[in-house]
Amino acid sequence: MDGGVLGGGDVAVPQGHGAGLTPGRPRFVWVFAAVWLFYLGENLSALRAQAGWARDVGLVALAGFAVLYVFLVARGRAVSRRLPLVWLLLTAMLGLAALQVPGAGFHALTCAVYVGALAMTVLPVWQAVPFCGALVVSAELLAWLVPGWEDNGYGLAVLLGSAATFGLRLAGERQFRLRAAQQELSVMAVQNERARIAADLHDILGHSLTVVTVKAELAQRLLDIDVEKARKELQDLEALARDALSDVRATALGMRGISLPGEIAAAREALKAAHVVADLPGAADEVPSRVRELFAWTIREAVTNVVRHSGAGRCEVRLTPSSVEIVDDGPGAGVPAADGQGLLGLQRRAREAGAVLSVGRRGDGPGFRVRVEVPS
Repeated sequence: MDGGVLGGGDVAVPQGHGAGLTPGRPRFVWVFAAVWLFYLGENLSALRAQAGWARDVGLVALAGFAVLYVFLVARGRAVSRRLPLVWLLLTAMLGLAALQVPGAGFHALTCAVYVGALAMTVLPVWQAVPFCGALVVSAELLAWLVPGWEDNGYGLAVLLGSAATFGLRLAGERQFRLRAAQQELSVMAVQNERARIAADLHDILGHSLTVVTVKAELAQRLLDIDVEKARKELQDLEALARDALSDVRATALGMRGISLPGEIAAAREALKAAHVVADLPGAADEVPSRVRELFAWTIREAVTNVVRHSGAGRCEVRLTPSSVEIVDDGPGAGVPAADGQGLLGLQRRAREAGAVLSVGRRGDGPGFRVRVEVPS
């Protein structure tokens, strides 16, 4: 084999294979594979210089070899799932290479480079490595045993071609795993965002719909007693529904934020509508900005539970720069479990802020307590 084929064709053939049969290969990879058939030109020239059956059989075998090579490159991923078929095709290629020997002589060993590259691409590694090793040994033995085939360099060419293809195969598989990991991370990010939006919607609608329900019941009772007050409750109900719709839209767009003073004011209205005496802080100026949103969510969730579950007559919100505590004096019938959906969302927010959430019975009397504290 001359220096041009050894330096270019035998190493370049595996590049075509490595790029072609790894995940994400180009759609028309067979075109690139066909380019490397150029290095079978030595076989063609040697066969055309012959006459008789050796030339005819060799040319047909060379054409069949080229067709099988292009087919395996183009369909390698699909074919590789059927190992018996792979072995049949590789054996057929070796047989076609052997049919070229009478006319092409040692030039027929060029086919061994193609076969080795293909084997390293479409076979499992534990099968491809010994197969390619056998090809290298066979090429060297033929060069040693057959007169006139000495020092042809095909054993080294098969070794280099197979090794290069193996390296490209590893690179392709690594790239495939990287893409799969990136896709998995993208899916997880979408799922986490959906879970976040679902939790926010639960918190928003749970509070708003509770107040809407209470006001609707109050308005219904007032219809037979005081129409003007019932009308005012219905107006408040309409405003609450509009605000809830606006909150849902803003949350879906990822733009929603809540304020601590706003939640204190909303808690006052909700408790008033439920005929619960409210003891609320008048200002929240001393609370650091980094925990204001967490404290606002705590007040919203806790007051919603007071209105919905506690049956309390009085509710108190105790606010300090490092903690917020909501306590009521209700009997607690129907008090939600600490693993309720709203409290789970509140626990997640507290954990993200480095705070501690405590939920349970009051220690100084009957009632329920929700407390979030940020360590100093």
